[in-house]
Amino acid sequence: MLNLERLRTLDALARHGSVSGAAEGLHITTSAVSQQLSKLEREVGQQLLAKNGRGVRLTDAGRLLAEHAARILSQVELAQSDLEAQRGQVVGELRLSAFPTAARGLFPHALSALRRQHPALRLRSCELEPELGIAAVVRGDLDLAVVLDWYNKPMALPDGLVKASILDDPAEVAMPEAHRLAAREEVDLAEFADDEWITWGEGEFCHEWLMFTLRSKGVEPIVGHRAAENHTQLALVAAGLGVCIAPVLGRRPVPAGVVTVPLRQRVRRHVYVVWRADADRRPSIRAAVQALRAAGESVG
Repeated sequence: MLNLERLRTLDALARHGSVSGAAEGLHITTSAVSQQLSKLEREVGQQLLAKNGRGVRLTDAGRLLAEHAARILSQVELAQSDLEAQRGQVVGELRLSAFPTAARGLFPHALSALRRQHPALRLRSCELEPELGIAAVVRGDLDLAVVLDWYNKPMALPDGLVKASILDDPAEVAMPEAHRLAAREEVDLAEFADDEWITWGEGEFCHEWLMFTLRSKGVEPIVGHRAAENHTQLALVAAGLGVCIAPVLGRRPVPAGVVTVPLRQRVRRHVYVVWRADADRRPSIRAAVQALRAAGESVG
């Protein structure tokens, strides 16, 4: 009889590609991963791992069993989801992530409401950028991820995921109060062709959106500074170092010396939550989606 926890360990190794990655994903030690896989090899009577430099790789038998393990674990999750649905109880553990401004703007309201309404539900949350959150849901490391895309640049979702809208978050331009456009009621992105932009890290989805949007208006952006956290960007704006995009969600308080002005084209980012289709019937998933939507309404 194959041991489910050992299959879970093999699945984690196949998904993460290393013993250390599997250990981090499972929240156990690397030694525990190695022990579980050694026991699994003895159970099946075949070598599942081979040395690959300083790491390991799956043998043919290991890849074959990992493919079965992924299907088995999916069926187990589906069975657990069906059992939870039959009981109609919001119990167990729920692991979820959000990008930083959503974690600040939605999680305090949503997670406190969930804890108050469903005390038997254990909540585990973290901040992750949208791409990383989606990947973690696909791998099974998370149950839910709050992610985003922009009005003119949607994010592709892998097969097997379900999503629900949380809110449409309007974005404005933040600039120093002495900026030439600070007194305007609305502005256009093309008017900032000569300004330095404070943006996100290279390759991040929001940074790529900003570059794409400015270039579509014939503006080659001047990037002066990069910061992952929106409040850090606003602090740099307050110091007179440039301008930045300032979504409403999670923005307050705006630092002294900073003015935010709406964009004429009403730029919005779409905030939504994703989860795996095989967990769709879990009451805890439905409760979390409802709580996130309520938090979104309070923001709007």
